[in-house]
Amino acid sequence: MANESTTTTLNDLLPQIVAEAMFQANEKSIMRGLVKNFNMPLNSGKSIVVPTYPKITAAAVAEGTDLANTEVATGGATLTVSEVGVMTTVTDLALRTSASNVIADVGRLFGEAIATRMDKDLTALFGSFSVGVGGATTTITVNKVFEAVAKLRQNGVPATDLACVLHPMVAFDLKAAIGTNAFAGGDLQTEALRSGYVGTLAGVPIFESSNMTDSSDNDPGSTGDYKGGLFHKDALGLAMMQDIQIEQQRDASLRATELVATAVYGKGEIFDSYGIEMEFDSTIQ
Repeated sequence: MANESTTTTLNDLLPQIVAEAMFQANEKSIMRGLVKNFNMPLNSGKSIVVPTYPKITAAAVAEGTDLANTEVATGGATLTVSEVGVMTTVTDLALRTSASNVIADVGRLFGEAIATRMDKDLTALFGSFSVGVGGATTTITVNKVFEAVAKLRQNGVPATDLACVLHPMVAFDLKAAIGTNAFAGGDLQTEALRSGYVGTLAGVPIFESSNMTDSSDNDPGSTGDYKGGLFHKDALGLAMMQDIQIEQQRDASLRATELVATAVYGKGEIFDSYGIEMEFDSTIQ
């Protein structure tokens, strides 16, 4: 009796790979849920223009006085999509002999890879914010977080939908500052000492992500400084044209099947005044 076709087996299991990849991508990507998301339909071009509006100031007017006309000049932020992808080859022998669930493993790895790429693309935008707190040789403190929030509030940024994303090496210093600073006090200080959880400062949830580049890569005289960000959801945008898609191609002579995962998205800054660059130098290397 002929053996069951490996190709057919993978065809049957593709939905499971995709489901696992999507789950992992959603679980591992921090930034996707913190920025403004846009859905781009197919065949709609490679870019989307997000309209931006200026602040309008109301004036006091006397009774019976005609109002002056206020010009509303709209701007626009362009998000251009591009493709990211990853490929692996699953041999027939691996499927037949592996003690682990190869399909789940592949789905997990694909999901994590694309989620990591997406987060790196979005965290790289922190350096484009024109206003910043800290510096390449500055250690983060609780007061620096409050300073960043104050700068946003000064610009009239809504207090809701704010988030702060820091590299774990920088977040370590913030946790240490909370644990030893009497200013923090209370439950926050206790929780920082007990579990290392940063929590919420000034109403802003603090997230950690290693998916950002060491800024010192471009500065040989400095090491361990990272550009995080404190921002409103509308500061950055993510335009999705195609979420994770997985295809296969059989290579009979190799007795294996190529699995290819791709995603198509664009990212960019929308409202510069809605974000603060948080660059700090870690005290640990």
